[in-house]
Amino acid sequence: MNLLSIVIVNYRSLSLLINCIKSIYQFNRELTREIIVVDNNSSDDSKGKILSLFPDIIWVQMNYNAGFARANNEGIRHSKGNTVLLLNPDVLFEDDSLGQCYKRLQQSPHIGAGVQLFNPDKTPQITGSYFIRGGINHFLPLPVLGNLFRRMGTQLKVKKTNVPEAKGDVVVDWINGAFLMVKRPVFEKAGLLDEDFFLYSEEIEWCSRLRRYGSFCVYGDLRAIHLQGETANKAFGSSGQGYFNLWDKKGKQIMLSSFVRIRKQFGIAWFLFHLLVYLAEIPLSFCKVCWQSLIAARRFTFSQFNGYCKNVLTVIKHSWIIIQNKPHFYKVL
Repeated sequence: MNLLSIVIVNYRSLSLLINCIKSIYQFNRELTREIIVVDNNSSDDSKGKILSLFPDIIWVQMNYNAGFARANNEGIRHSKGNTVLLLNPDVLFEDDSLGQCYKRLQQSPHIGAGVQLFNPDKTPQITGSYFIRGGINHFLPLPVLGNLFRRMGTQLKVKKTNVPEAKGDVVVDWINGAFLMVKRPVFEKAGLLDEDFFLYSEEIEWCSRLRRYGSFCVYGDLRAIHLQGETANKAFGSSGQGYFNLWDKKGKQIMLSSFVRIRKQFGIAWFLFHLLVYLAEIPLSFCKVCWQSLIAARRFTFSQFNGYCKNVLTVIKHSWIIIQNKPHFYKVL
């Protein structure tokens, strides 16, 4: 069936969700689609308001906060389309890029696709990325060793980990889960998202399995606005965009999910190597924060250092479970 199934996971993001759906209706009238909203137990009046505004929405209710992977899987199970789009509620369309993406993907050999995401100020967001051996790009957020790995990568001319802005069609290894369109026959072979993940890194691990069956493409001339981090920051009481904050509550979930992904995708040896590097960062970061306090520089504070150490301890506590790779829900809220 030539039908696009759009799955949107909602968790207390009603206003964002309404604006997202409105933009789909407004700019993609010719698109044959179904919209499935999976609610992660928001415990508010989201369902009534959404169905009153958009009666054709398919509403799927979870009885707990299931996170990204489990909720999307439930939405996919309710879908009927030949292609599924995982879409964040904080994405807005300003033209028919959604419909054009679906049309191009159907006419291409690619297994999945995305559009170029932009911030509200029209600056580009990283939408497509590449797999790096062992996932060593996860060292880049580290306060001290991250700079060392970055310089080494520059000297050795290691390939870039991502596409800062796609211009034209760019083939990548994985696509940002805020807008990730995948053909049904592919995920029926590779399986759905791994439900061990609560939030973060699940789309990367999923793409690593999907990638065995073909390529992903970012259509750089197709665009959407992504209010990056709006819903997650609210849930975690965090701030800022991206994944470079490793010391607050959001950082704890990012760090743990990253280690789970490294184990699943690259194996035990790489997981242990990552853990060793993150442990080695602790004394180096302590020296850095002491030095900065002496020279009245506050780029990295004692509070952030303490938060980083606590988050590494969380990973250590989960290490044996991660190593065994047995089913476990890695939720640390």
